[in-house]
Amino acid sequence: MKEKLKNDLTRLLDKEYGYLNAGFPRFMRLFGRDSLISSWQLLEINQEIAKATLEILAKLQGKKIDEISEEEPGKILHETHPKLSPYYGSIDSTPLFIIICSFYLEKTNNHKFLKIHRSNIESAVKWLVQKIKTDKSGFLRYQRKQEKGQLFHQGWKDSFVNHLKIEPPVAIVEAQGYSYLAFKKAGQMLENGKYSQLAEQLKKRFEEKFWMAEKNYFALALDGQENQKQTITSNPGHLLFCEILEKEKQEAVVKKLFSPELWTRYGIRTHGLGEPDFDAESYHLGSVWPHDNWIIAQGLKRCGYPAEYQKVKNAILTAHKELGHIPEFYAVFPDGQLKEIPKACSIQAWALGAALQFITE
Repeated sequence: MKEKLKNDLTRLLDKEYGYLNAGFPRFMRLFGRDSLISSWQLLEINQEIAKATLEILAKLQGKKIDEISEEEPGKILHETHPKLSPYYGSIDSTPLFIIICSFYLEKTNNHKFLKIHRSNIESAVKWLVQKIKTDKSGFLRYQRKQEKGQLFHQGWKDSFVNHLKIEPPVAIVEAQGYSYLAFKKAGQMLENGKYSQLAEQLKKRFEEKFWMAEKNYFALALDGQENQKQTITSNPGHLLFCEILEKEKQEAVVKKLFSPELWTRYGIRTHGLGEPDFDAESYHLGSVWPHDNWIIAQGLKRCGYPAEYQKVKNAILTAHKELGHIPEFYAVFPDGQLKEIPKACSIQAWALGAALQFITE
């Protein structure tokens, strides 16, 4: 099992630059978000992948304003390919770049890397500061500049259409958590206390605006009119690793993640079972994604929920065993039946990374 996972990952490894392409056959190219997360998953196994990923993303970091590519100074790209120009339509690649830089440095203590890429980290955090500073309510938001060729939704549940039914500009929940942690980590790496102050200010605003008291959970997003999108999803589970939640809110998030709305014996669903648009076979509206579960599991471990962490780990490895491999995503029907989805990539870096890290830890 372990050797097959390693062999599949090797197929995705870029031979020239050393990063992981996102997936086979449809995503054989560099992605900001995907490649960063898969490199994080493999930090215990191979730190060179994280180093290579951060280096190529730093090289391609935004330098100018471009309405077509959505490039902005300091911004980390969404995706690129040797035959294509970089496209920058991702709201979370930039805070994740800062976070993974920090995780890599914590693991390797590579002072030379920090010296070389200090300016890249500074540019990324300045982009983050500017985006939040210019938002009327002080959150990280996205809105595409034009319809043709640009993503409508630009978080990890991205799409060219408004499948999440949120009117822009969208403040997606997990991006606020990433921003908080990115500010904290930037403050440490750059030895600048102002970023920690910005983090704490964001944390206060976030809890006030995103908490749904009647559902005892966090909203998926705020729309352009400051209305909460009150859908029950897996997204708030990402907040656990971001250190943005106090204990009471941690407990509420964990309780919801393991409720019948989201929990299955094969992992946490992306979308609540009781939502009107729930579809177990959909891309983002009810299927189970291994990488989504892996990120949530890191938060469970960090926040002191070892039993729940083990449940997620066992669920993903059970799916891997029963399917015979670990695809990009899969369906778990309300009756508990597990089903492979044909359109899912059979080899996906962040799904493989999740399973491999769980097996080898």
